[in-house]
Amino acid sequence: MASRSRQAKIFAALLISVSAGAIALMILGNNPPSAGAFCLSRYYCLDPVERAVLSEAEQYRGRWDSIEVYYSGSEAGKMEQLTSQGGPAVEEGIDCHFVIFTGARSDGQIKSTERWQGQWSVRPGLSSYGSERTIRICIICDRETFRPTEFQMRRTEALVEELCRKFEIKPEYIHYPDGW
Repeated sequence: MASRSRQAKIFAALLISVSAGAIALMILGNNPPSAGAFCLSRYYCLDPVERAVLSEAEQYRGRWDSIEVYYSGSEAGKMEQLTSQGGPAVEEGIDCHFVIFTGARSDGQIKSTERWQGQWSVRPGLSSYGSERTIRICIICDRETFRPTEFQMRRTEALVEELCRKFEIKPEYIHYPDGW
């Protein structure tokens, strides 16, 4: 008898806790609790890296032999202007192949530039490392911390991994900014 009474109490407590959890979720509706440093649901809402690597021009192994990742510096003004005009868009004249955005709605978003779409090199002298066969990835940093967000770092690493796989770029030819 005592064991049935105990089972009934446990069942009642379980039922109450499940009901309370269901009510809390219904109250939240489509407003999930704020994410911590990294939220997988927001990460998976971004376009796949494989899609960002595609281009209109023909791609072939050996075209690219190194990768340079850098923080927005001299191009910061252009990048800020692009993000303030309603989200990520990449215009002609930016001397990199990929831009990785930051911001509430576009954090970690990867956009390829016109240079990547045409498989063109950056202008001579702009790359700190490598040559005309260097892929340049610009990360727009937070103005307050001058550091990339967790999303940007993960997306950059995924992009670099995909580019290395696709173009057979060796790890020793990948150059990250200081303090990466």
